[in-house]
Amino acid sequence: MPDVVVAGAGMAGLAAAAEARRLGATPLVLEKLPRPGGSMLLSSGVIWRHRDLETFREECPGGDVRLQRLLFERLDEDLGWLESLGAPVVQRDTGNPVTTGTRFDPEGMTAALMEAAGGLRGIAGASGTVQLDDPLGEAPGSVPLILATGGFAASRDLLRAHVSREADHAFLRAAPGSTGDGLRIGLEAGGRTSAGLDQVYARAMPAPPARIGERDLVRLSQLYARHAEVTNERGQRYETRTWSEIDVAQWQLGQPRARAWFTVASERLGERVRECTVAEMIDAAEAAGAPVRRSEEDVTVETVAGVTTTLGGLAVDEHARVADDVFACGADAGGIATGGYASGLAAALVFGRIAARAALGESP
Repeated sequence: MPDVVVAGAGMAGLAAAAEARRLGATPLVLEKLPRPGGSMLLSSGVIWRHRDLETFREECPGGDVRLQRLLFERLDEDLGWLESLGAPVVQRDTGNPVTTGTRFDPEGMTAALMEAAGGLRGIAGASGTVQLDDPLGEAPGSVPLILATGGFAASRDLLRAHVSREADHAFLRAAPGSTGDGLRIGLEAGGRTSAGLDQVYARAMPAPPARIGERDLVRLSQLYARHAEVTNERGQRYETRTWSEIDVAQWQLGQPRARAWFTVASERLGERVRECTVAEMIDAAEAAGAPVRRSEEDVTVETVAGVTTTLGGLAVDEHARVADDVFACGADAGGIATGGYASGLAAALVFGRIAARAALGESP
């Protein structure tokens, strides 16, 4: 009989299961996708925090300060733990003066966590309901449940209800299993929703008819709004306010057909953003099939909002508790980055371990 049931095998779920095994417990990990890793497997692998708590608070002013402090204080230790499991490090800094963290290889990180978690039980093809009456014949609720199903970025209905009426036009920049299972189960167990249920982390992506595969999500992100004139289809402009450009994609998600046009003056095409230039990002979008207009003066790219994860979800306390014997972590737990942008992988790692310890009655 398992000591704890973990619903979801992304970063949060696997971290929770690995921590449970480290404590000598037997977790049962359920995953409805045919592979582990969730959206972590599709990410850049960068796990980061703000360099100081004050900046974190300033950039995510609506978040729960108790949860933000836990994330800030525990991430460095948890990154060391993750590396000790064998997760391969690609880079030991973020290249951003505002943040600090580590970049891991997503496939290697997933494999290391899977080994530490002891594997999983696939329920691919299920209706999306995680059944607590597991194969061992246990009655529902007989063991603690950790919800780590990835939020509701892949549910058009929930996005339309809580985030934007234009959600049907958005691009899914996340694992397709993130359909709100954890939110539904947690609410049914007596939990409540967090702040920020109307907020998402999103990126501008090449608009249709661009061809974008799961492994193209990072490479094809259009991250140069600060170097562009951004407009909707009515010609209304938006001025970028944040270094992360998350505000651009959130604004874009509320525009007609979730579209925005990025027009870049020719003299700015050589500007660098992370590892590449603006011109290289535009070339990649054009090669994928996105609508691109070029002239001697500028280049215009049509983009669509790509929803990566939801920022609101179930309200949790410092122990990741939702209700009696029900815990949540990762994108199922909301109220951490409300009003701004913080690393989803960092929150998943930290609160996955916290949830496991709390579910097993250990000191958090």
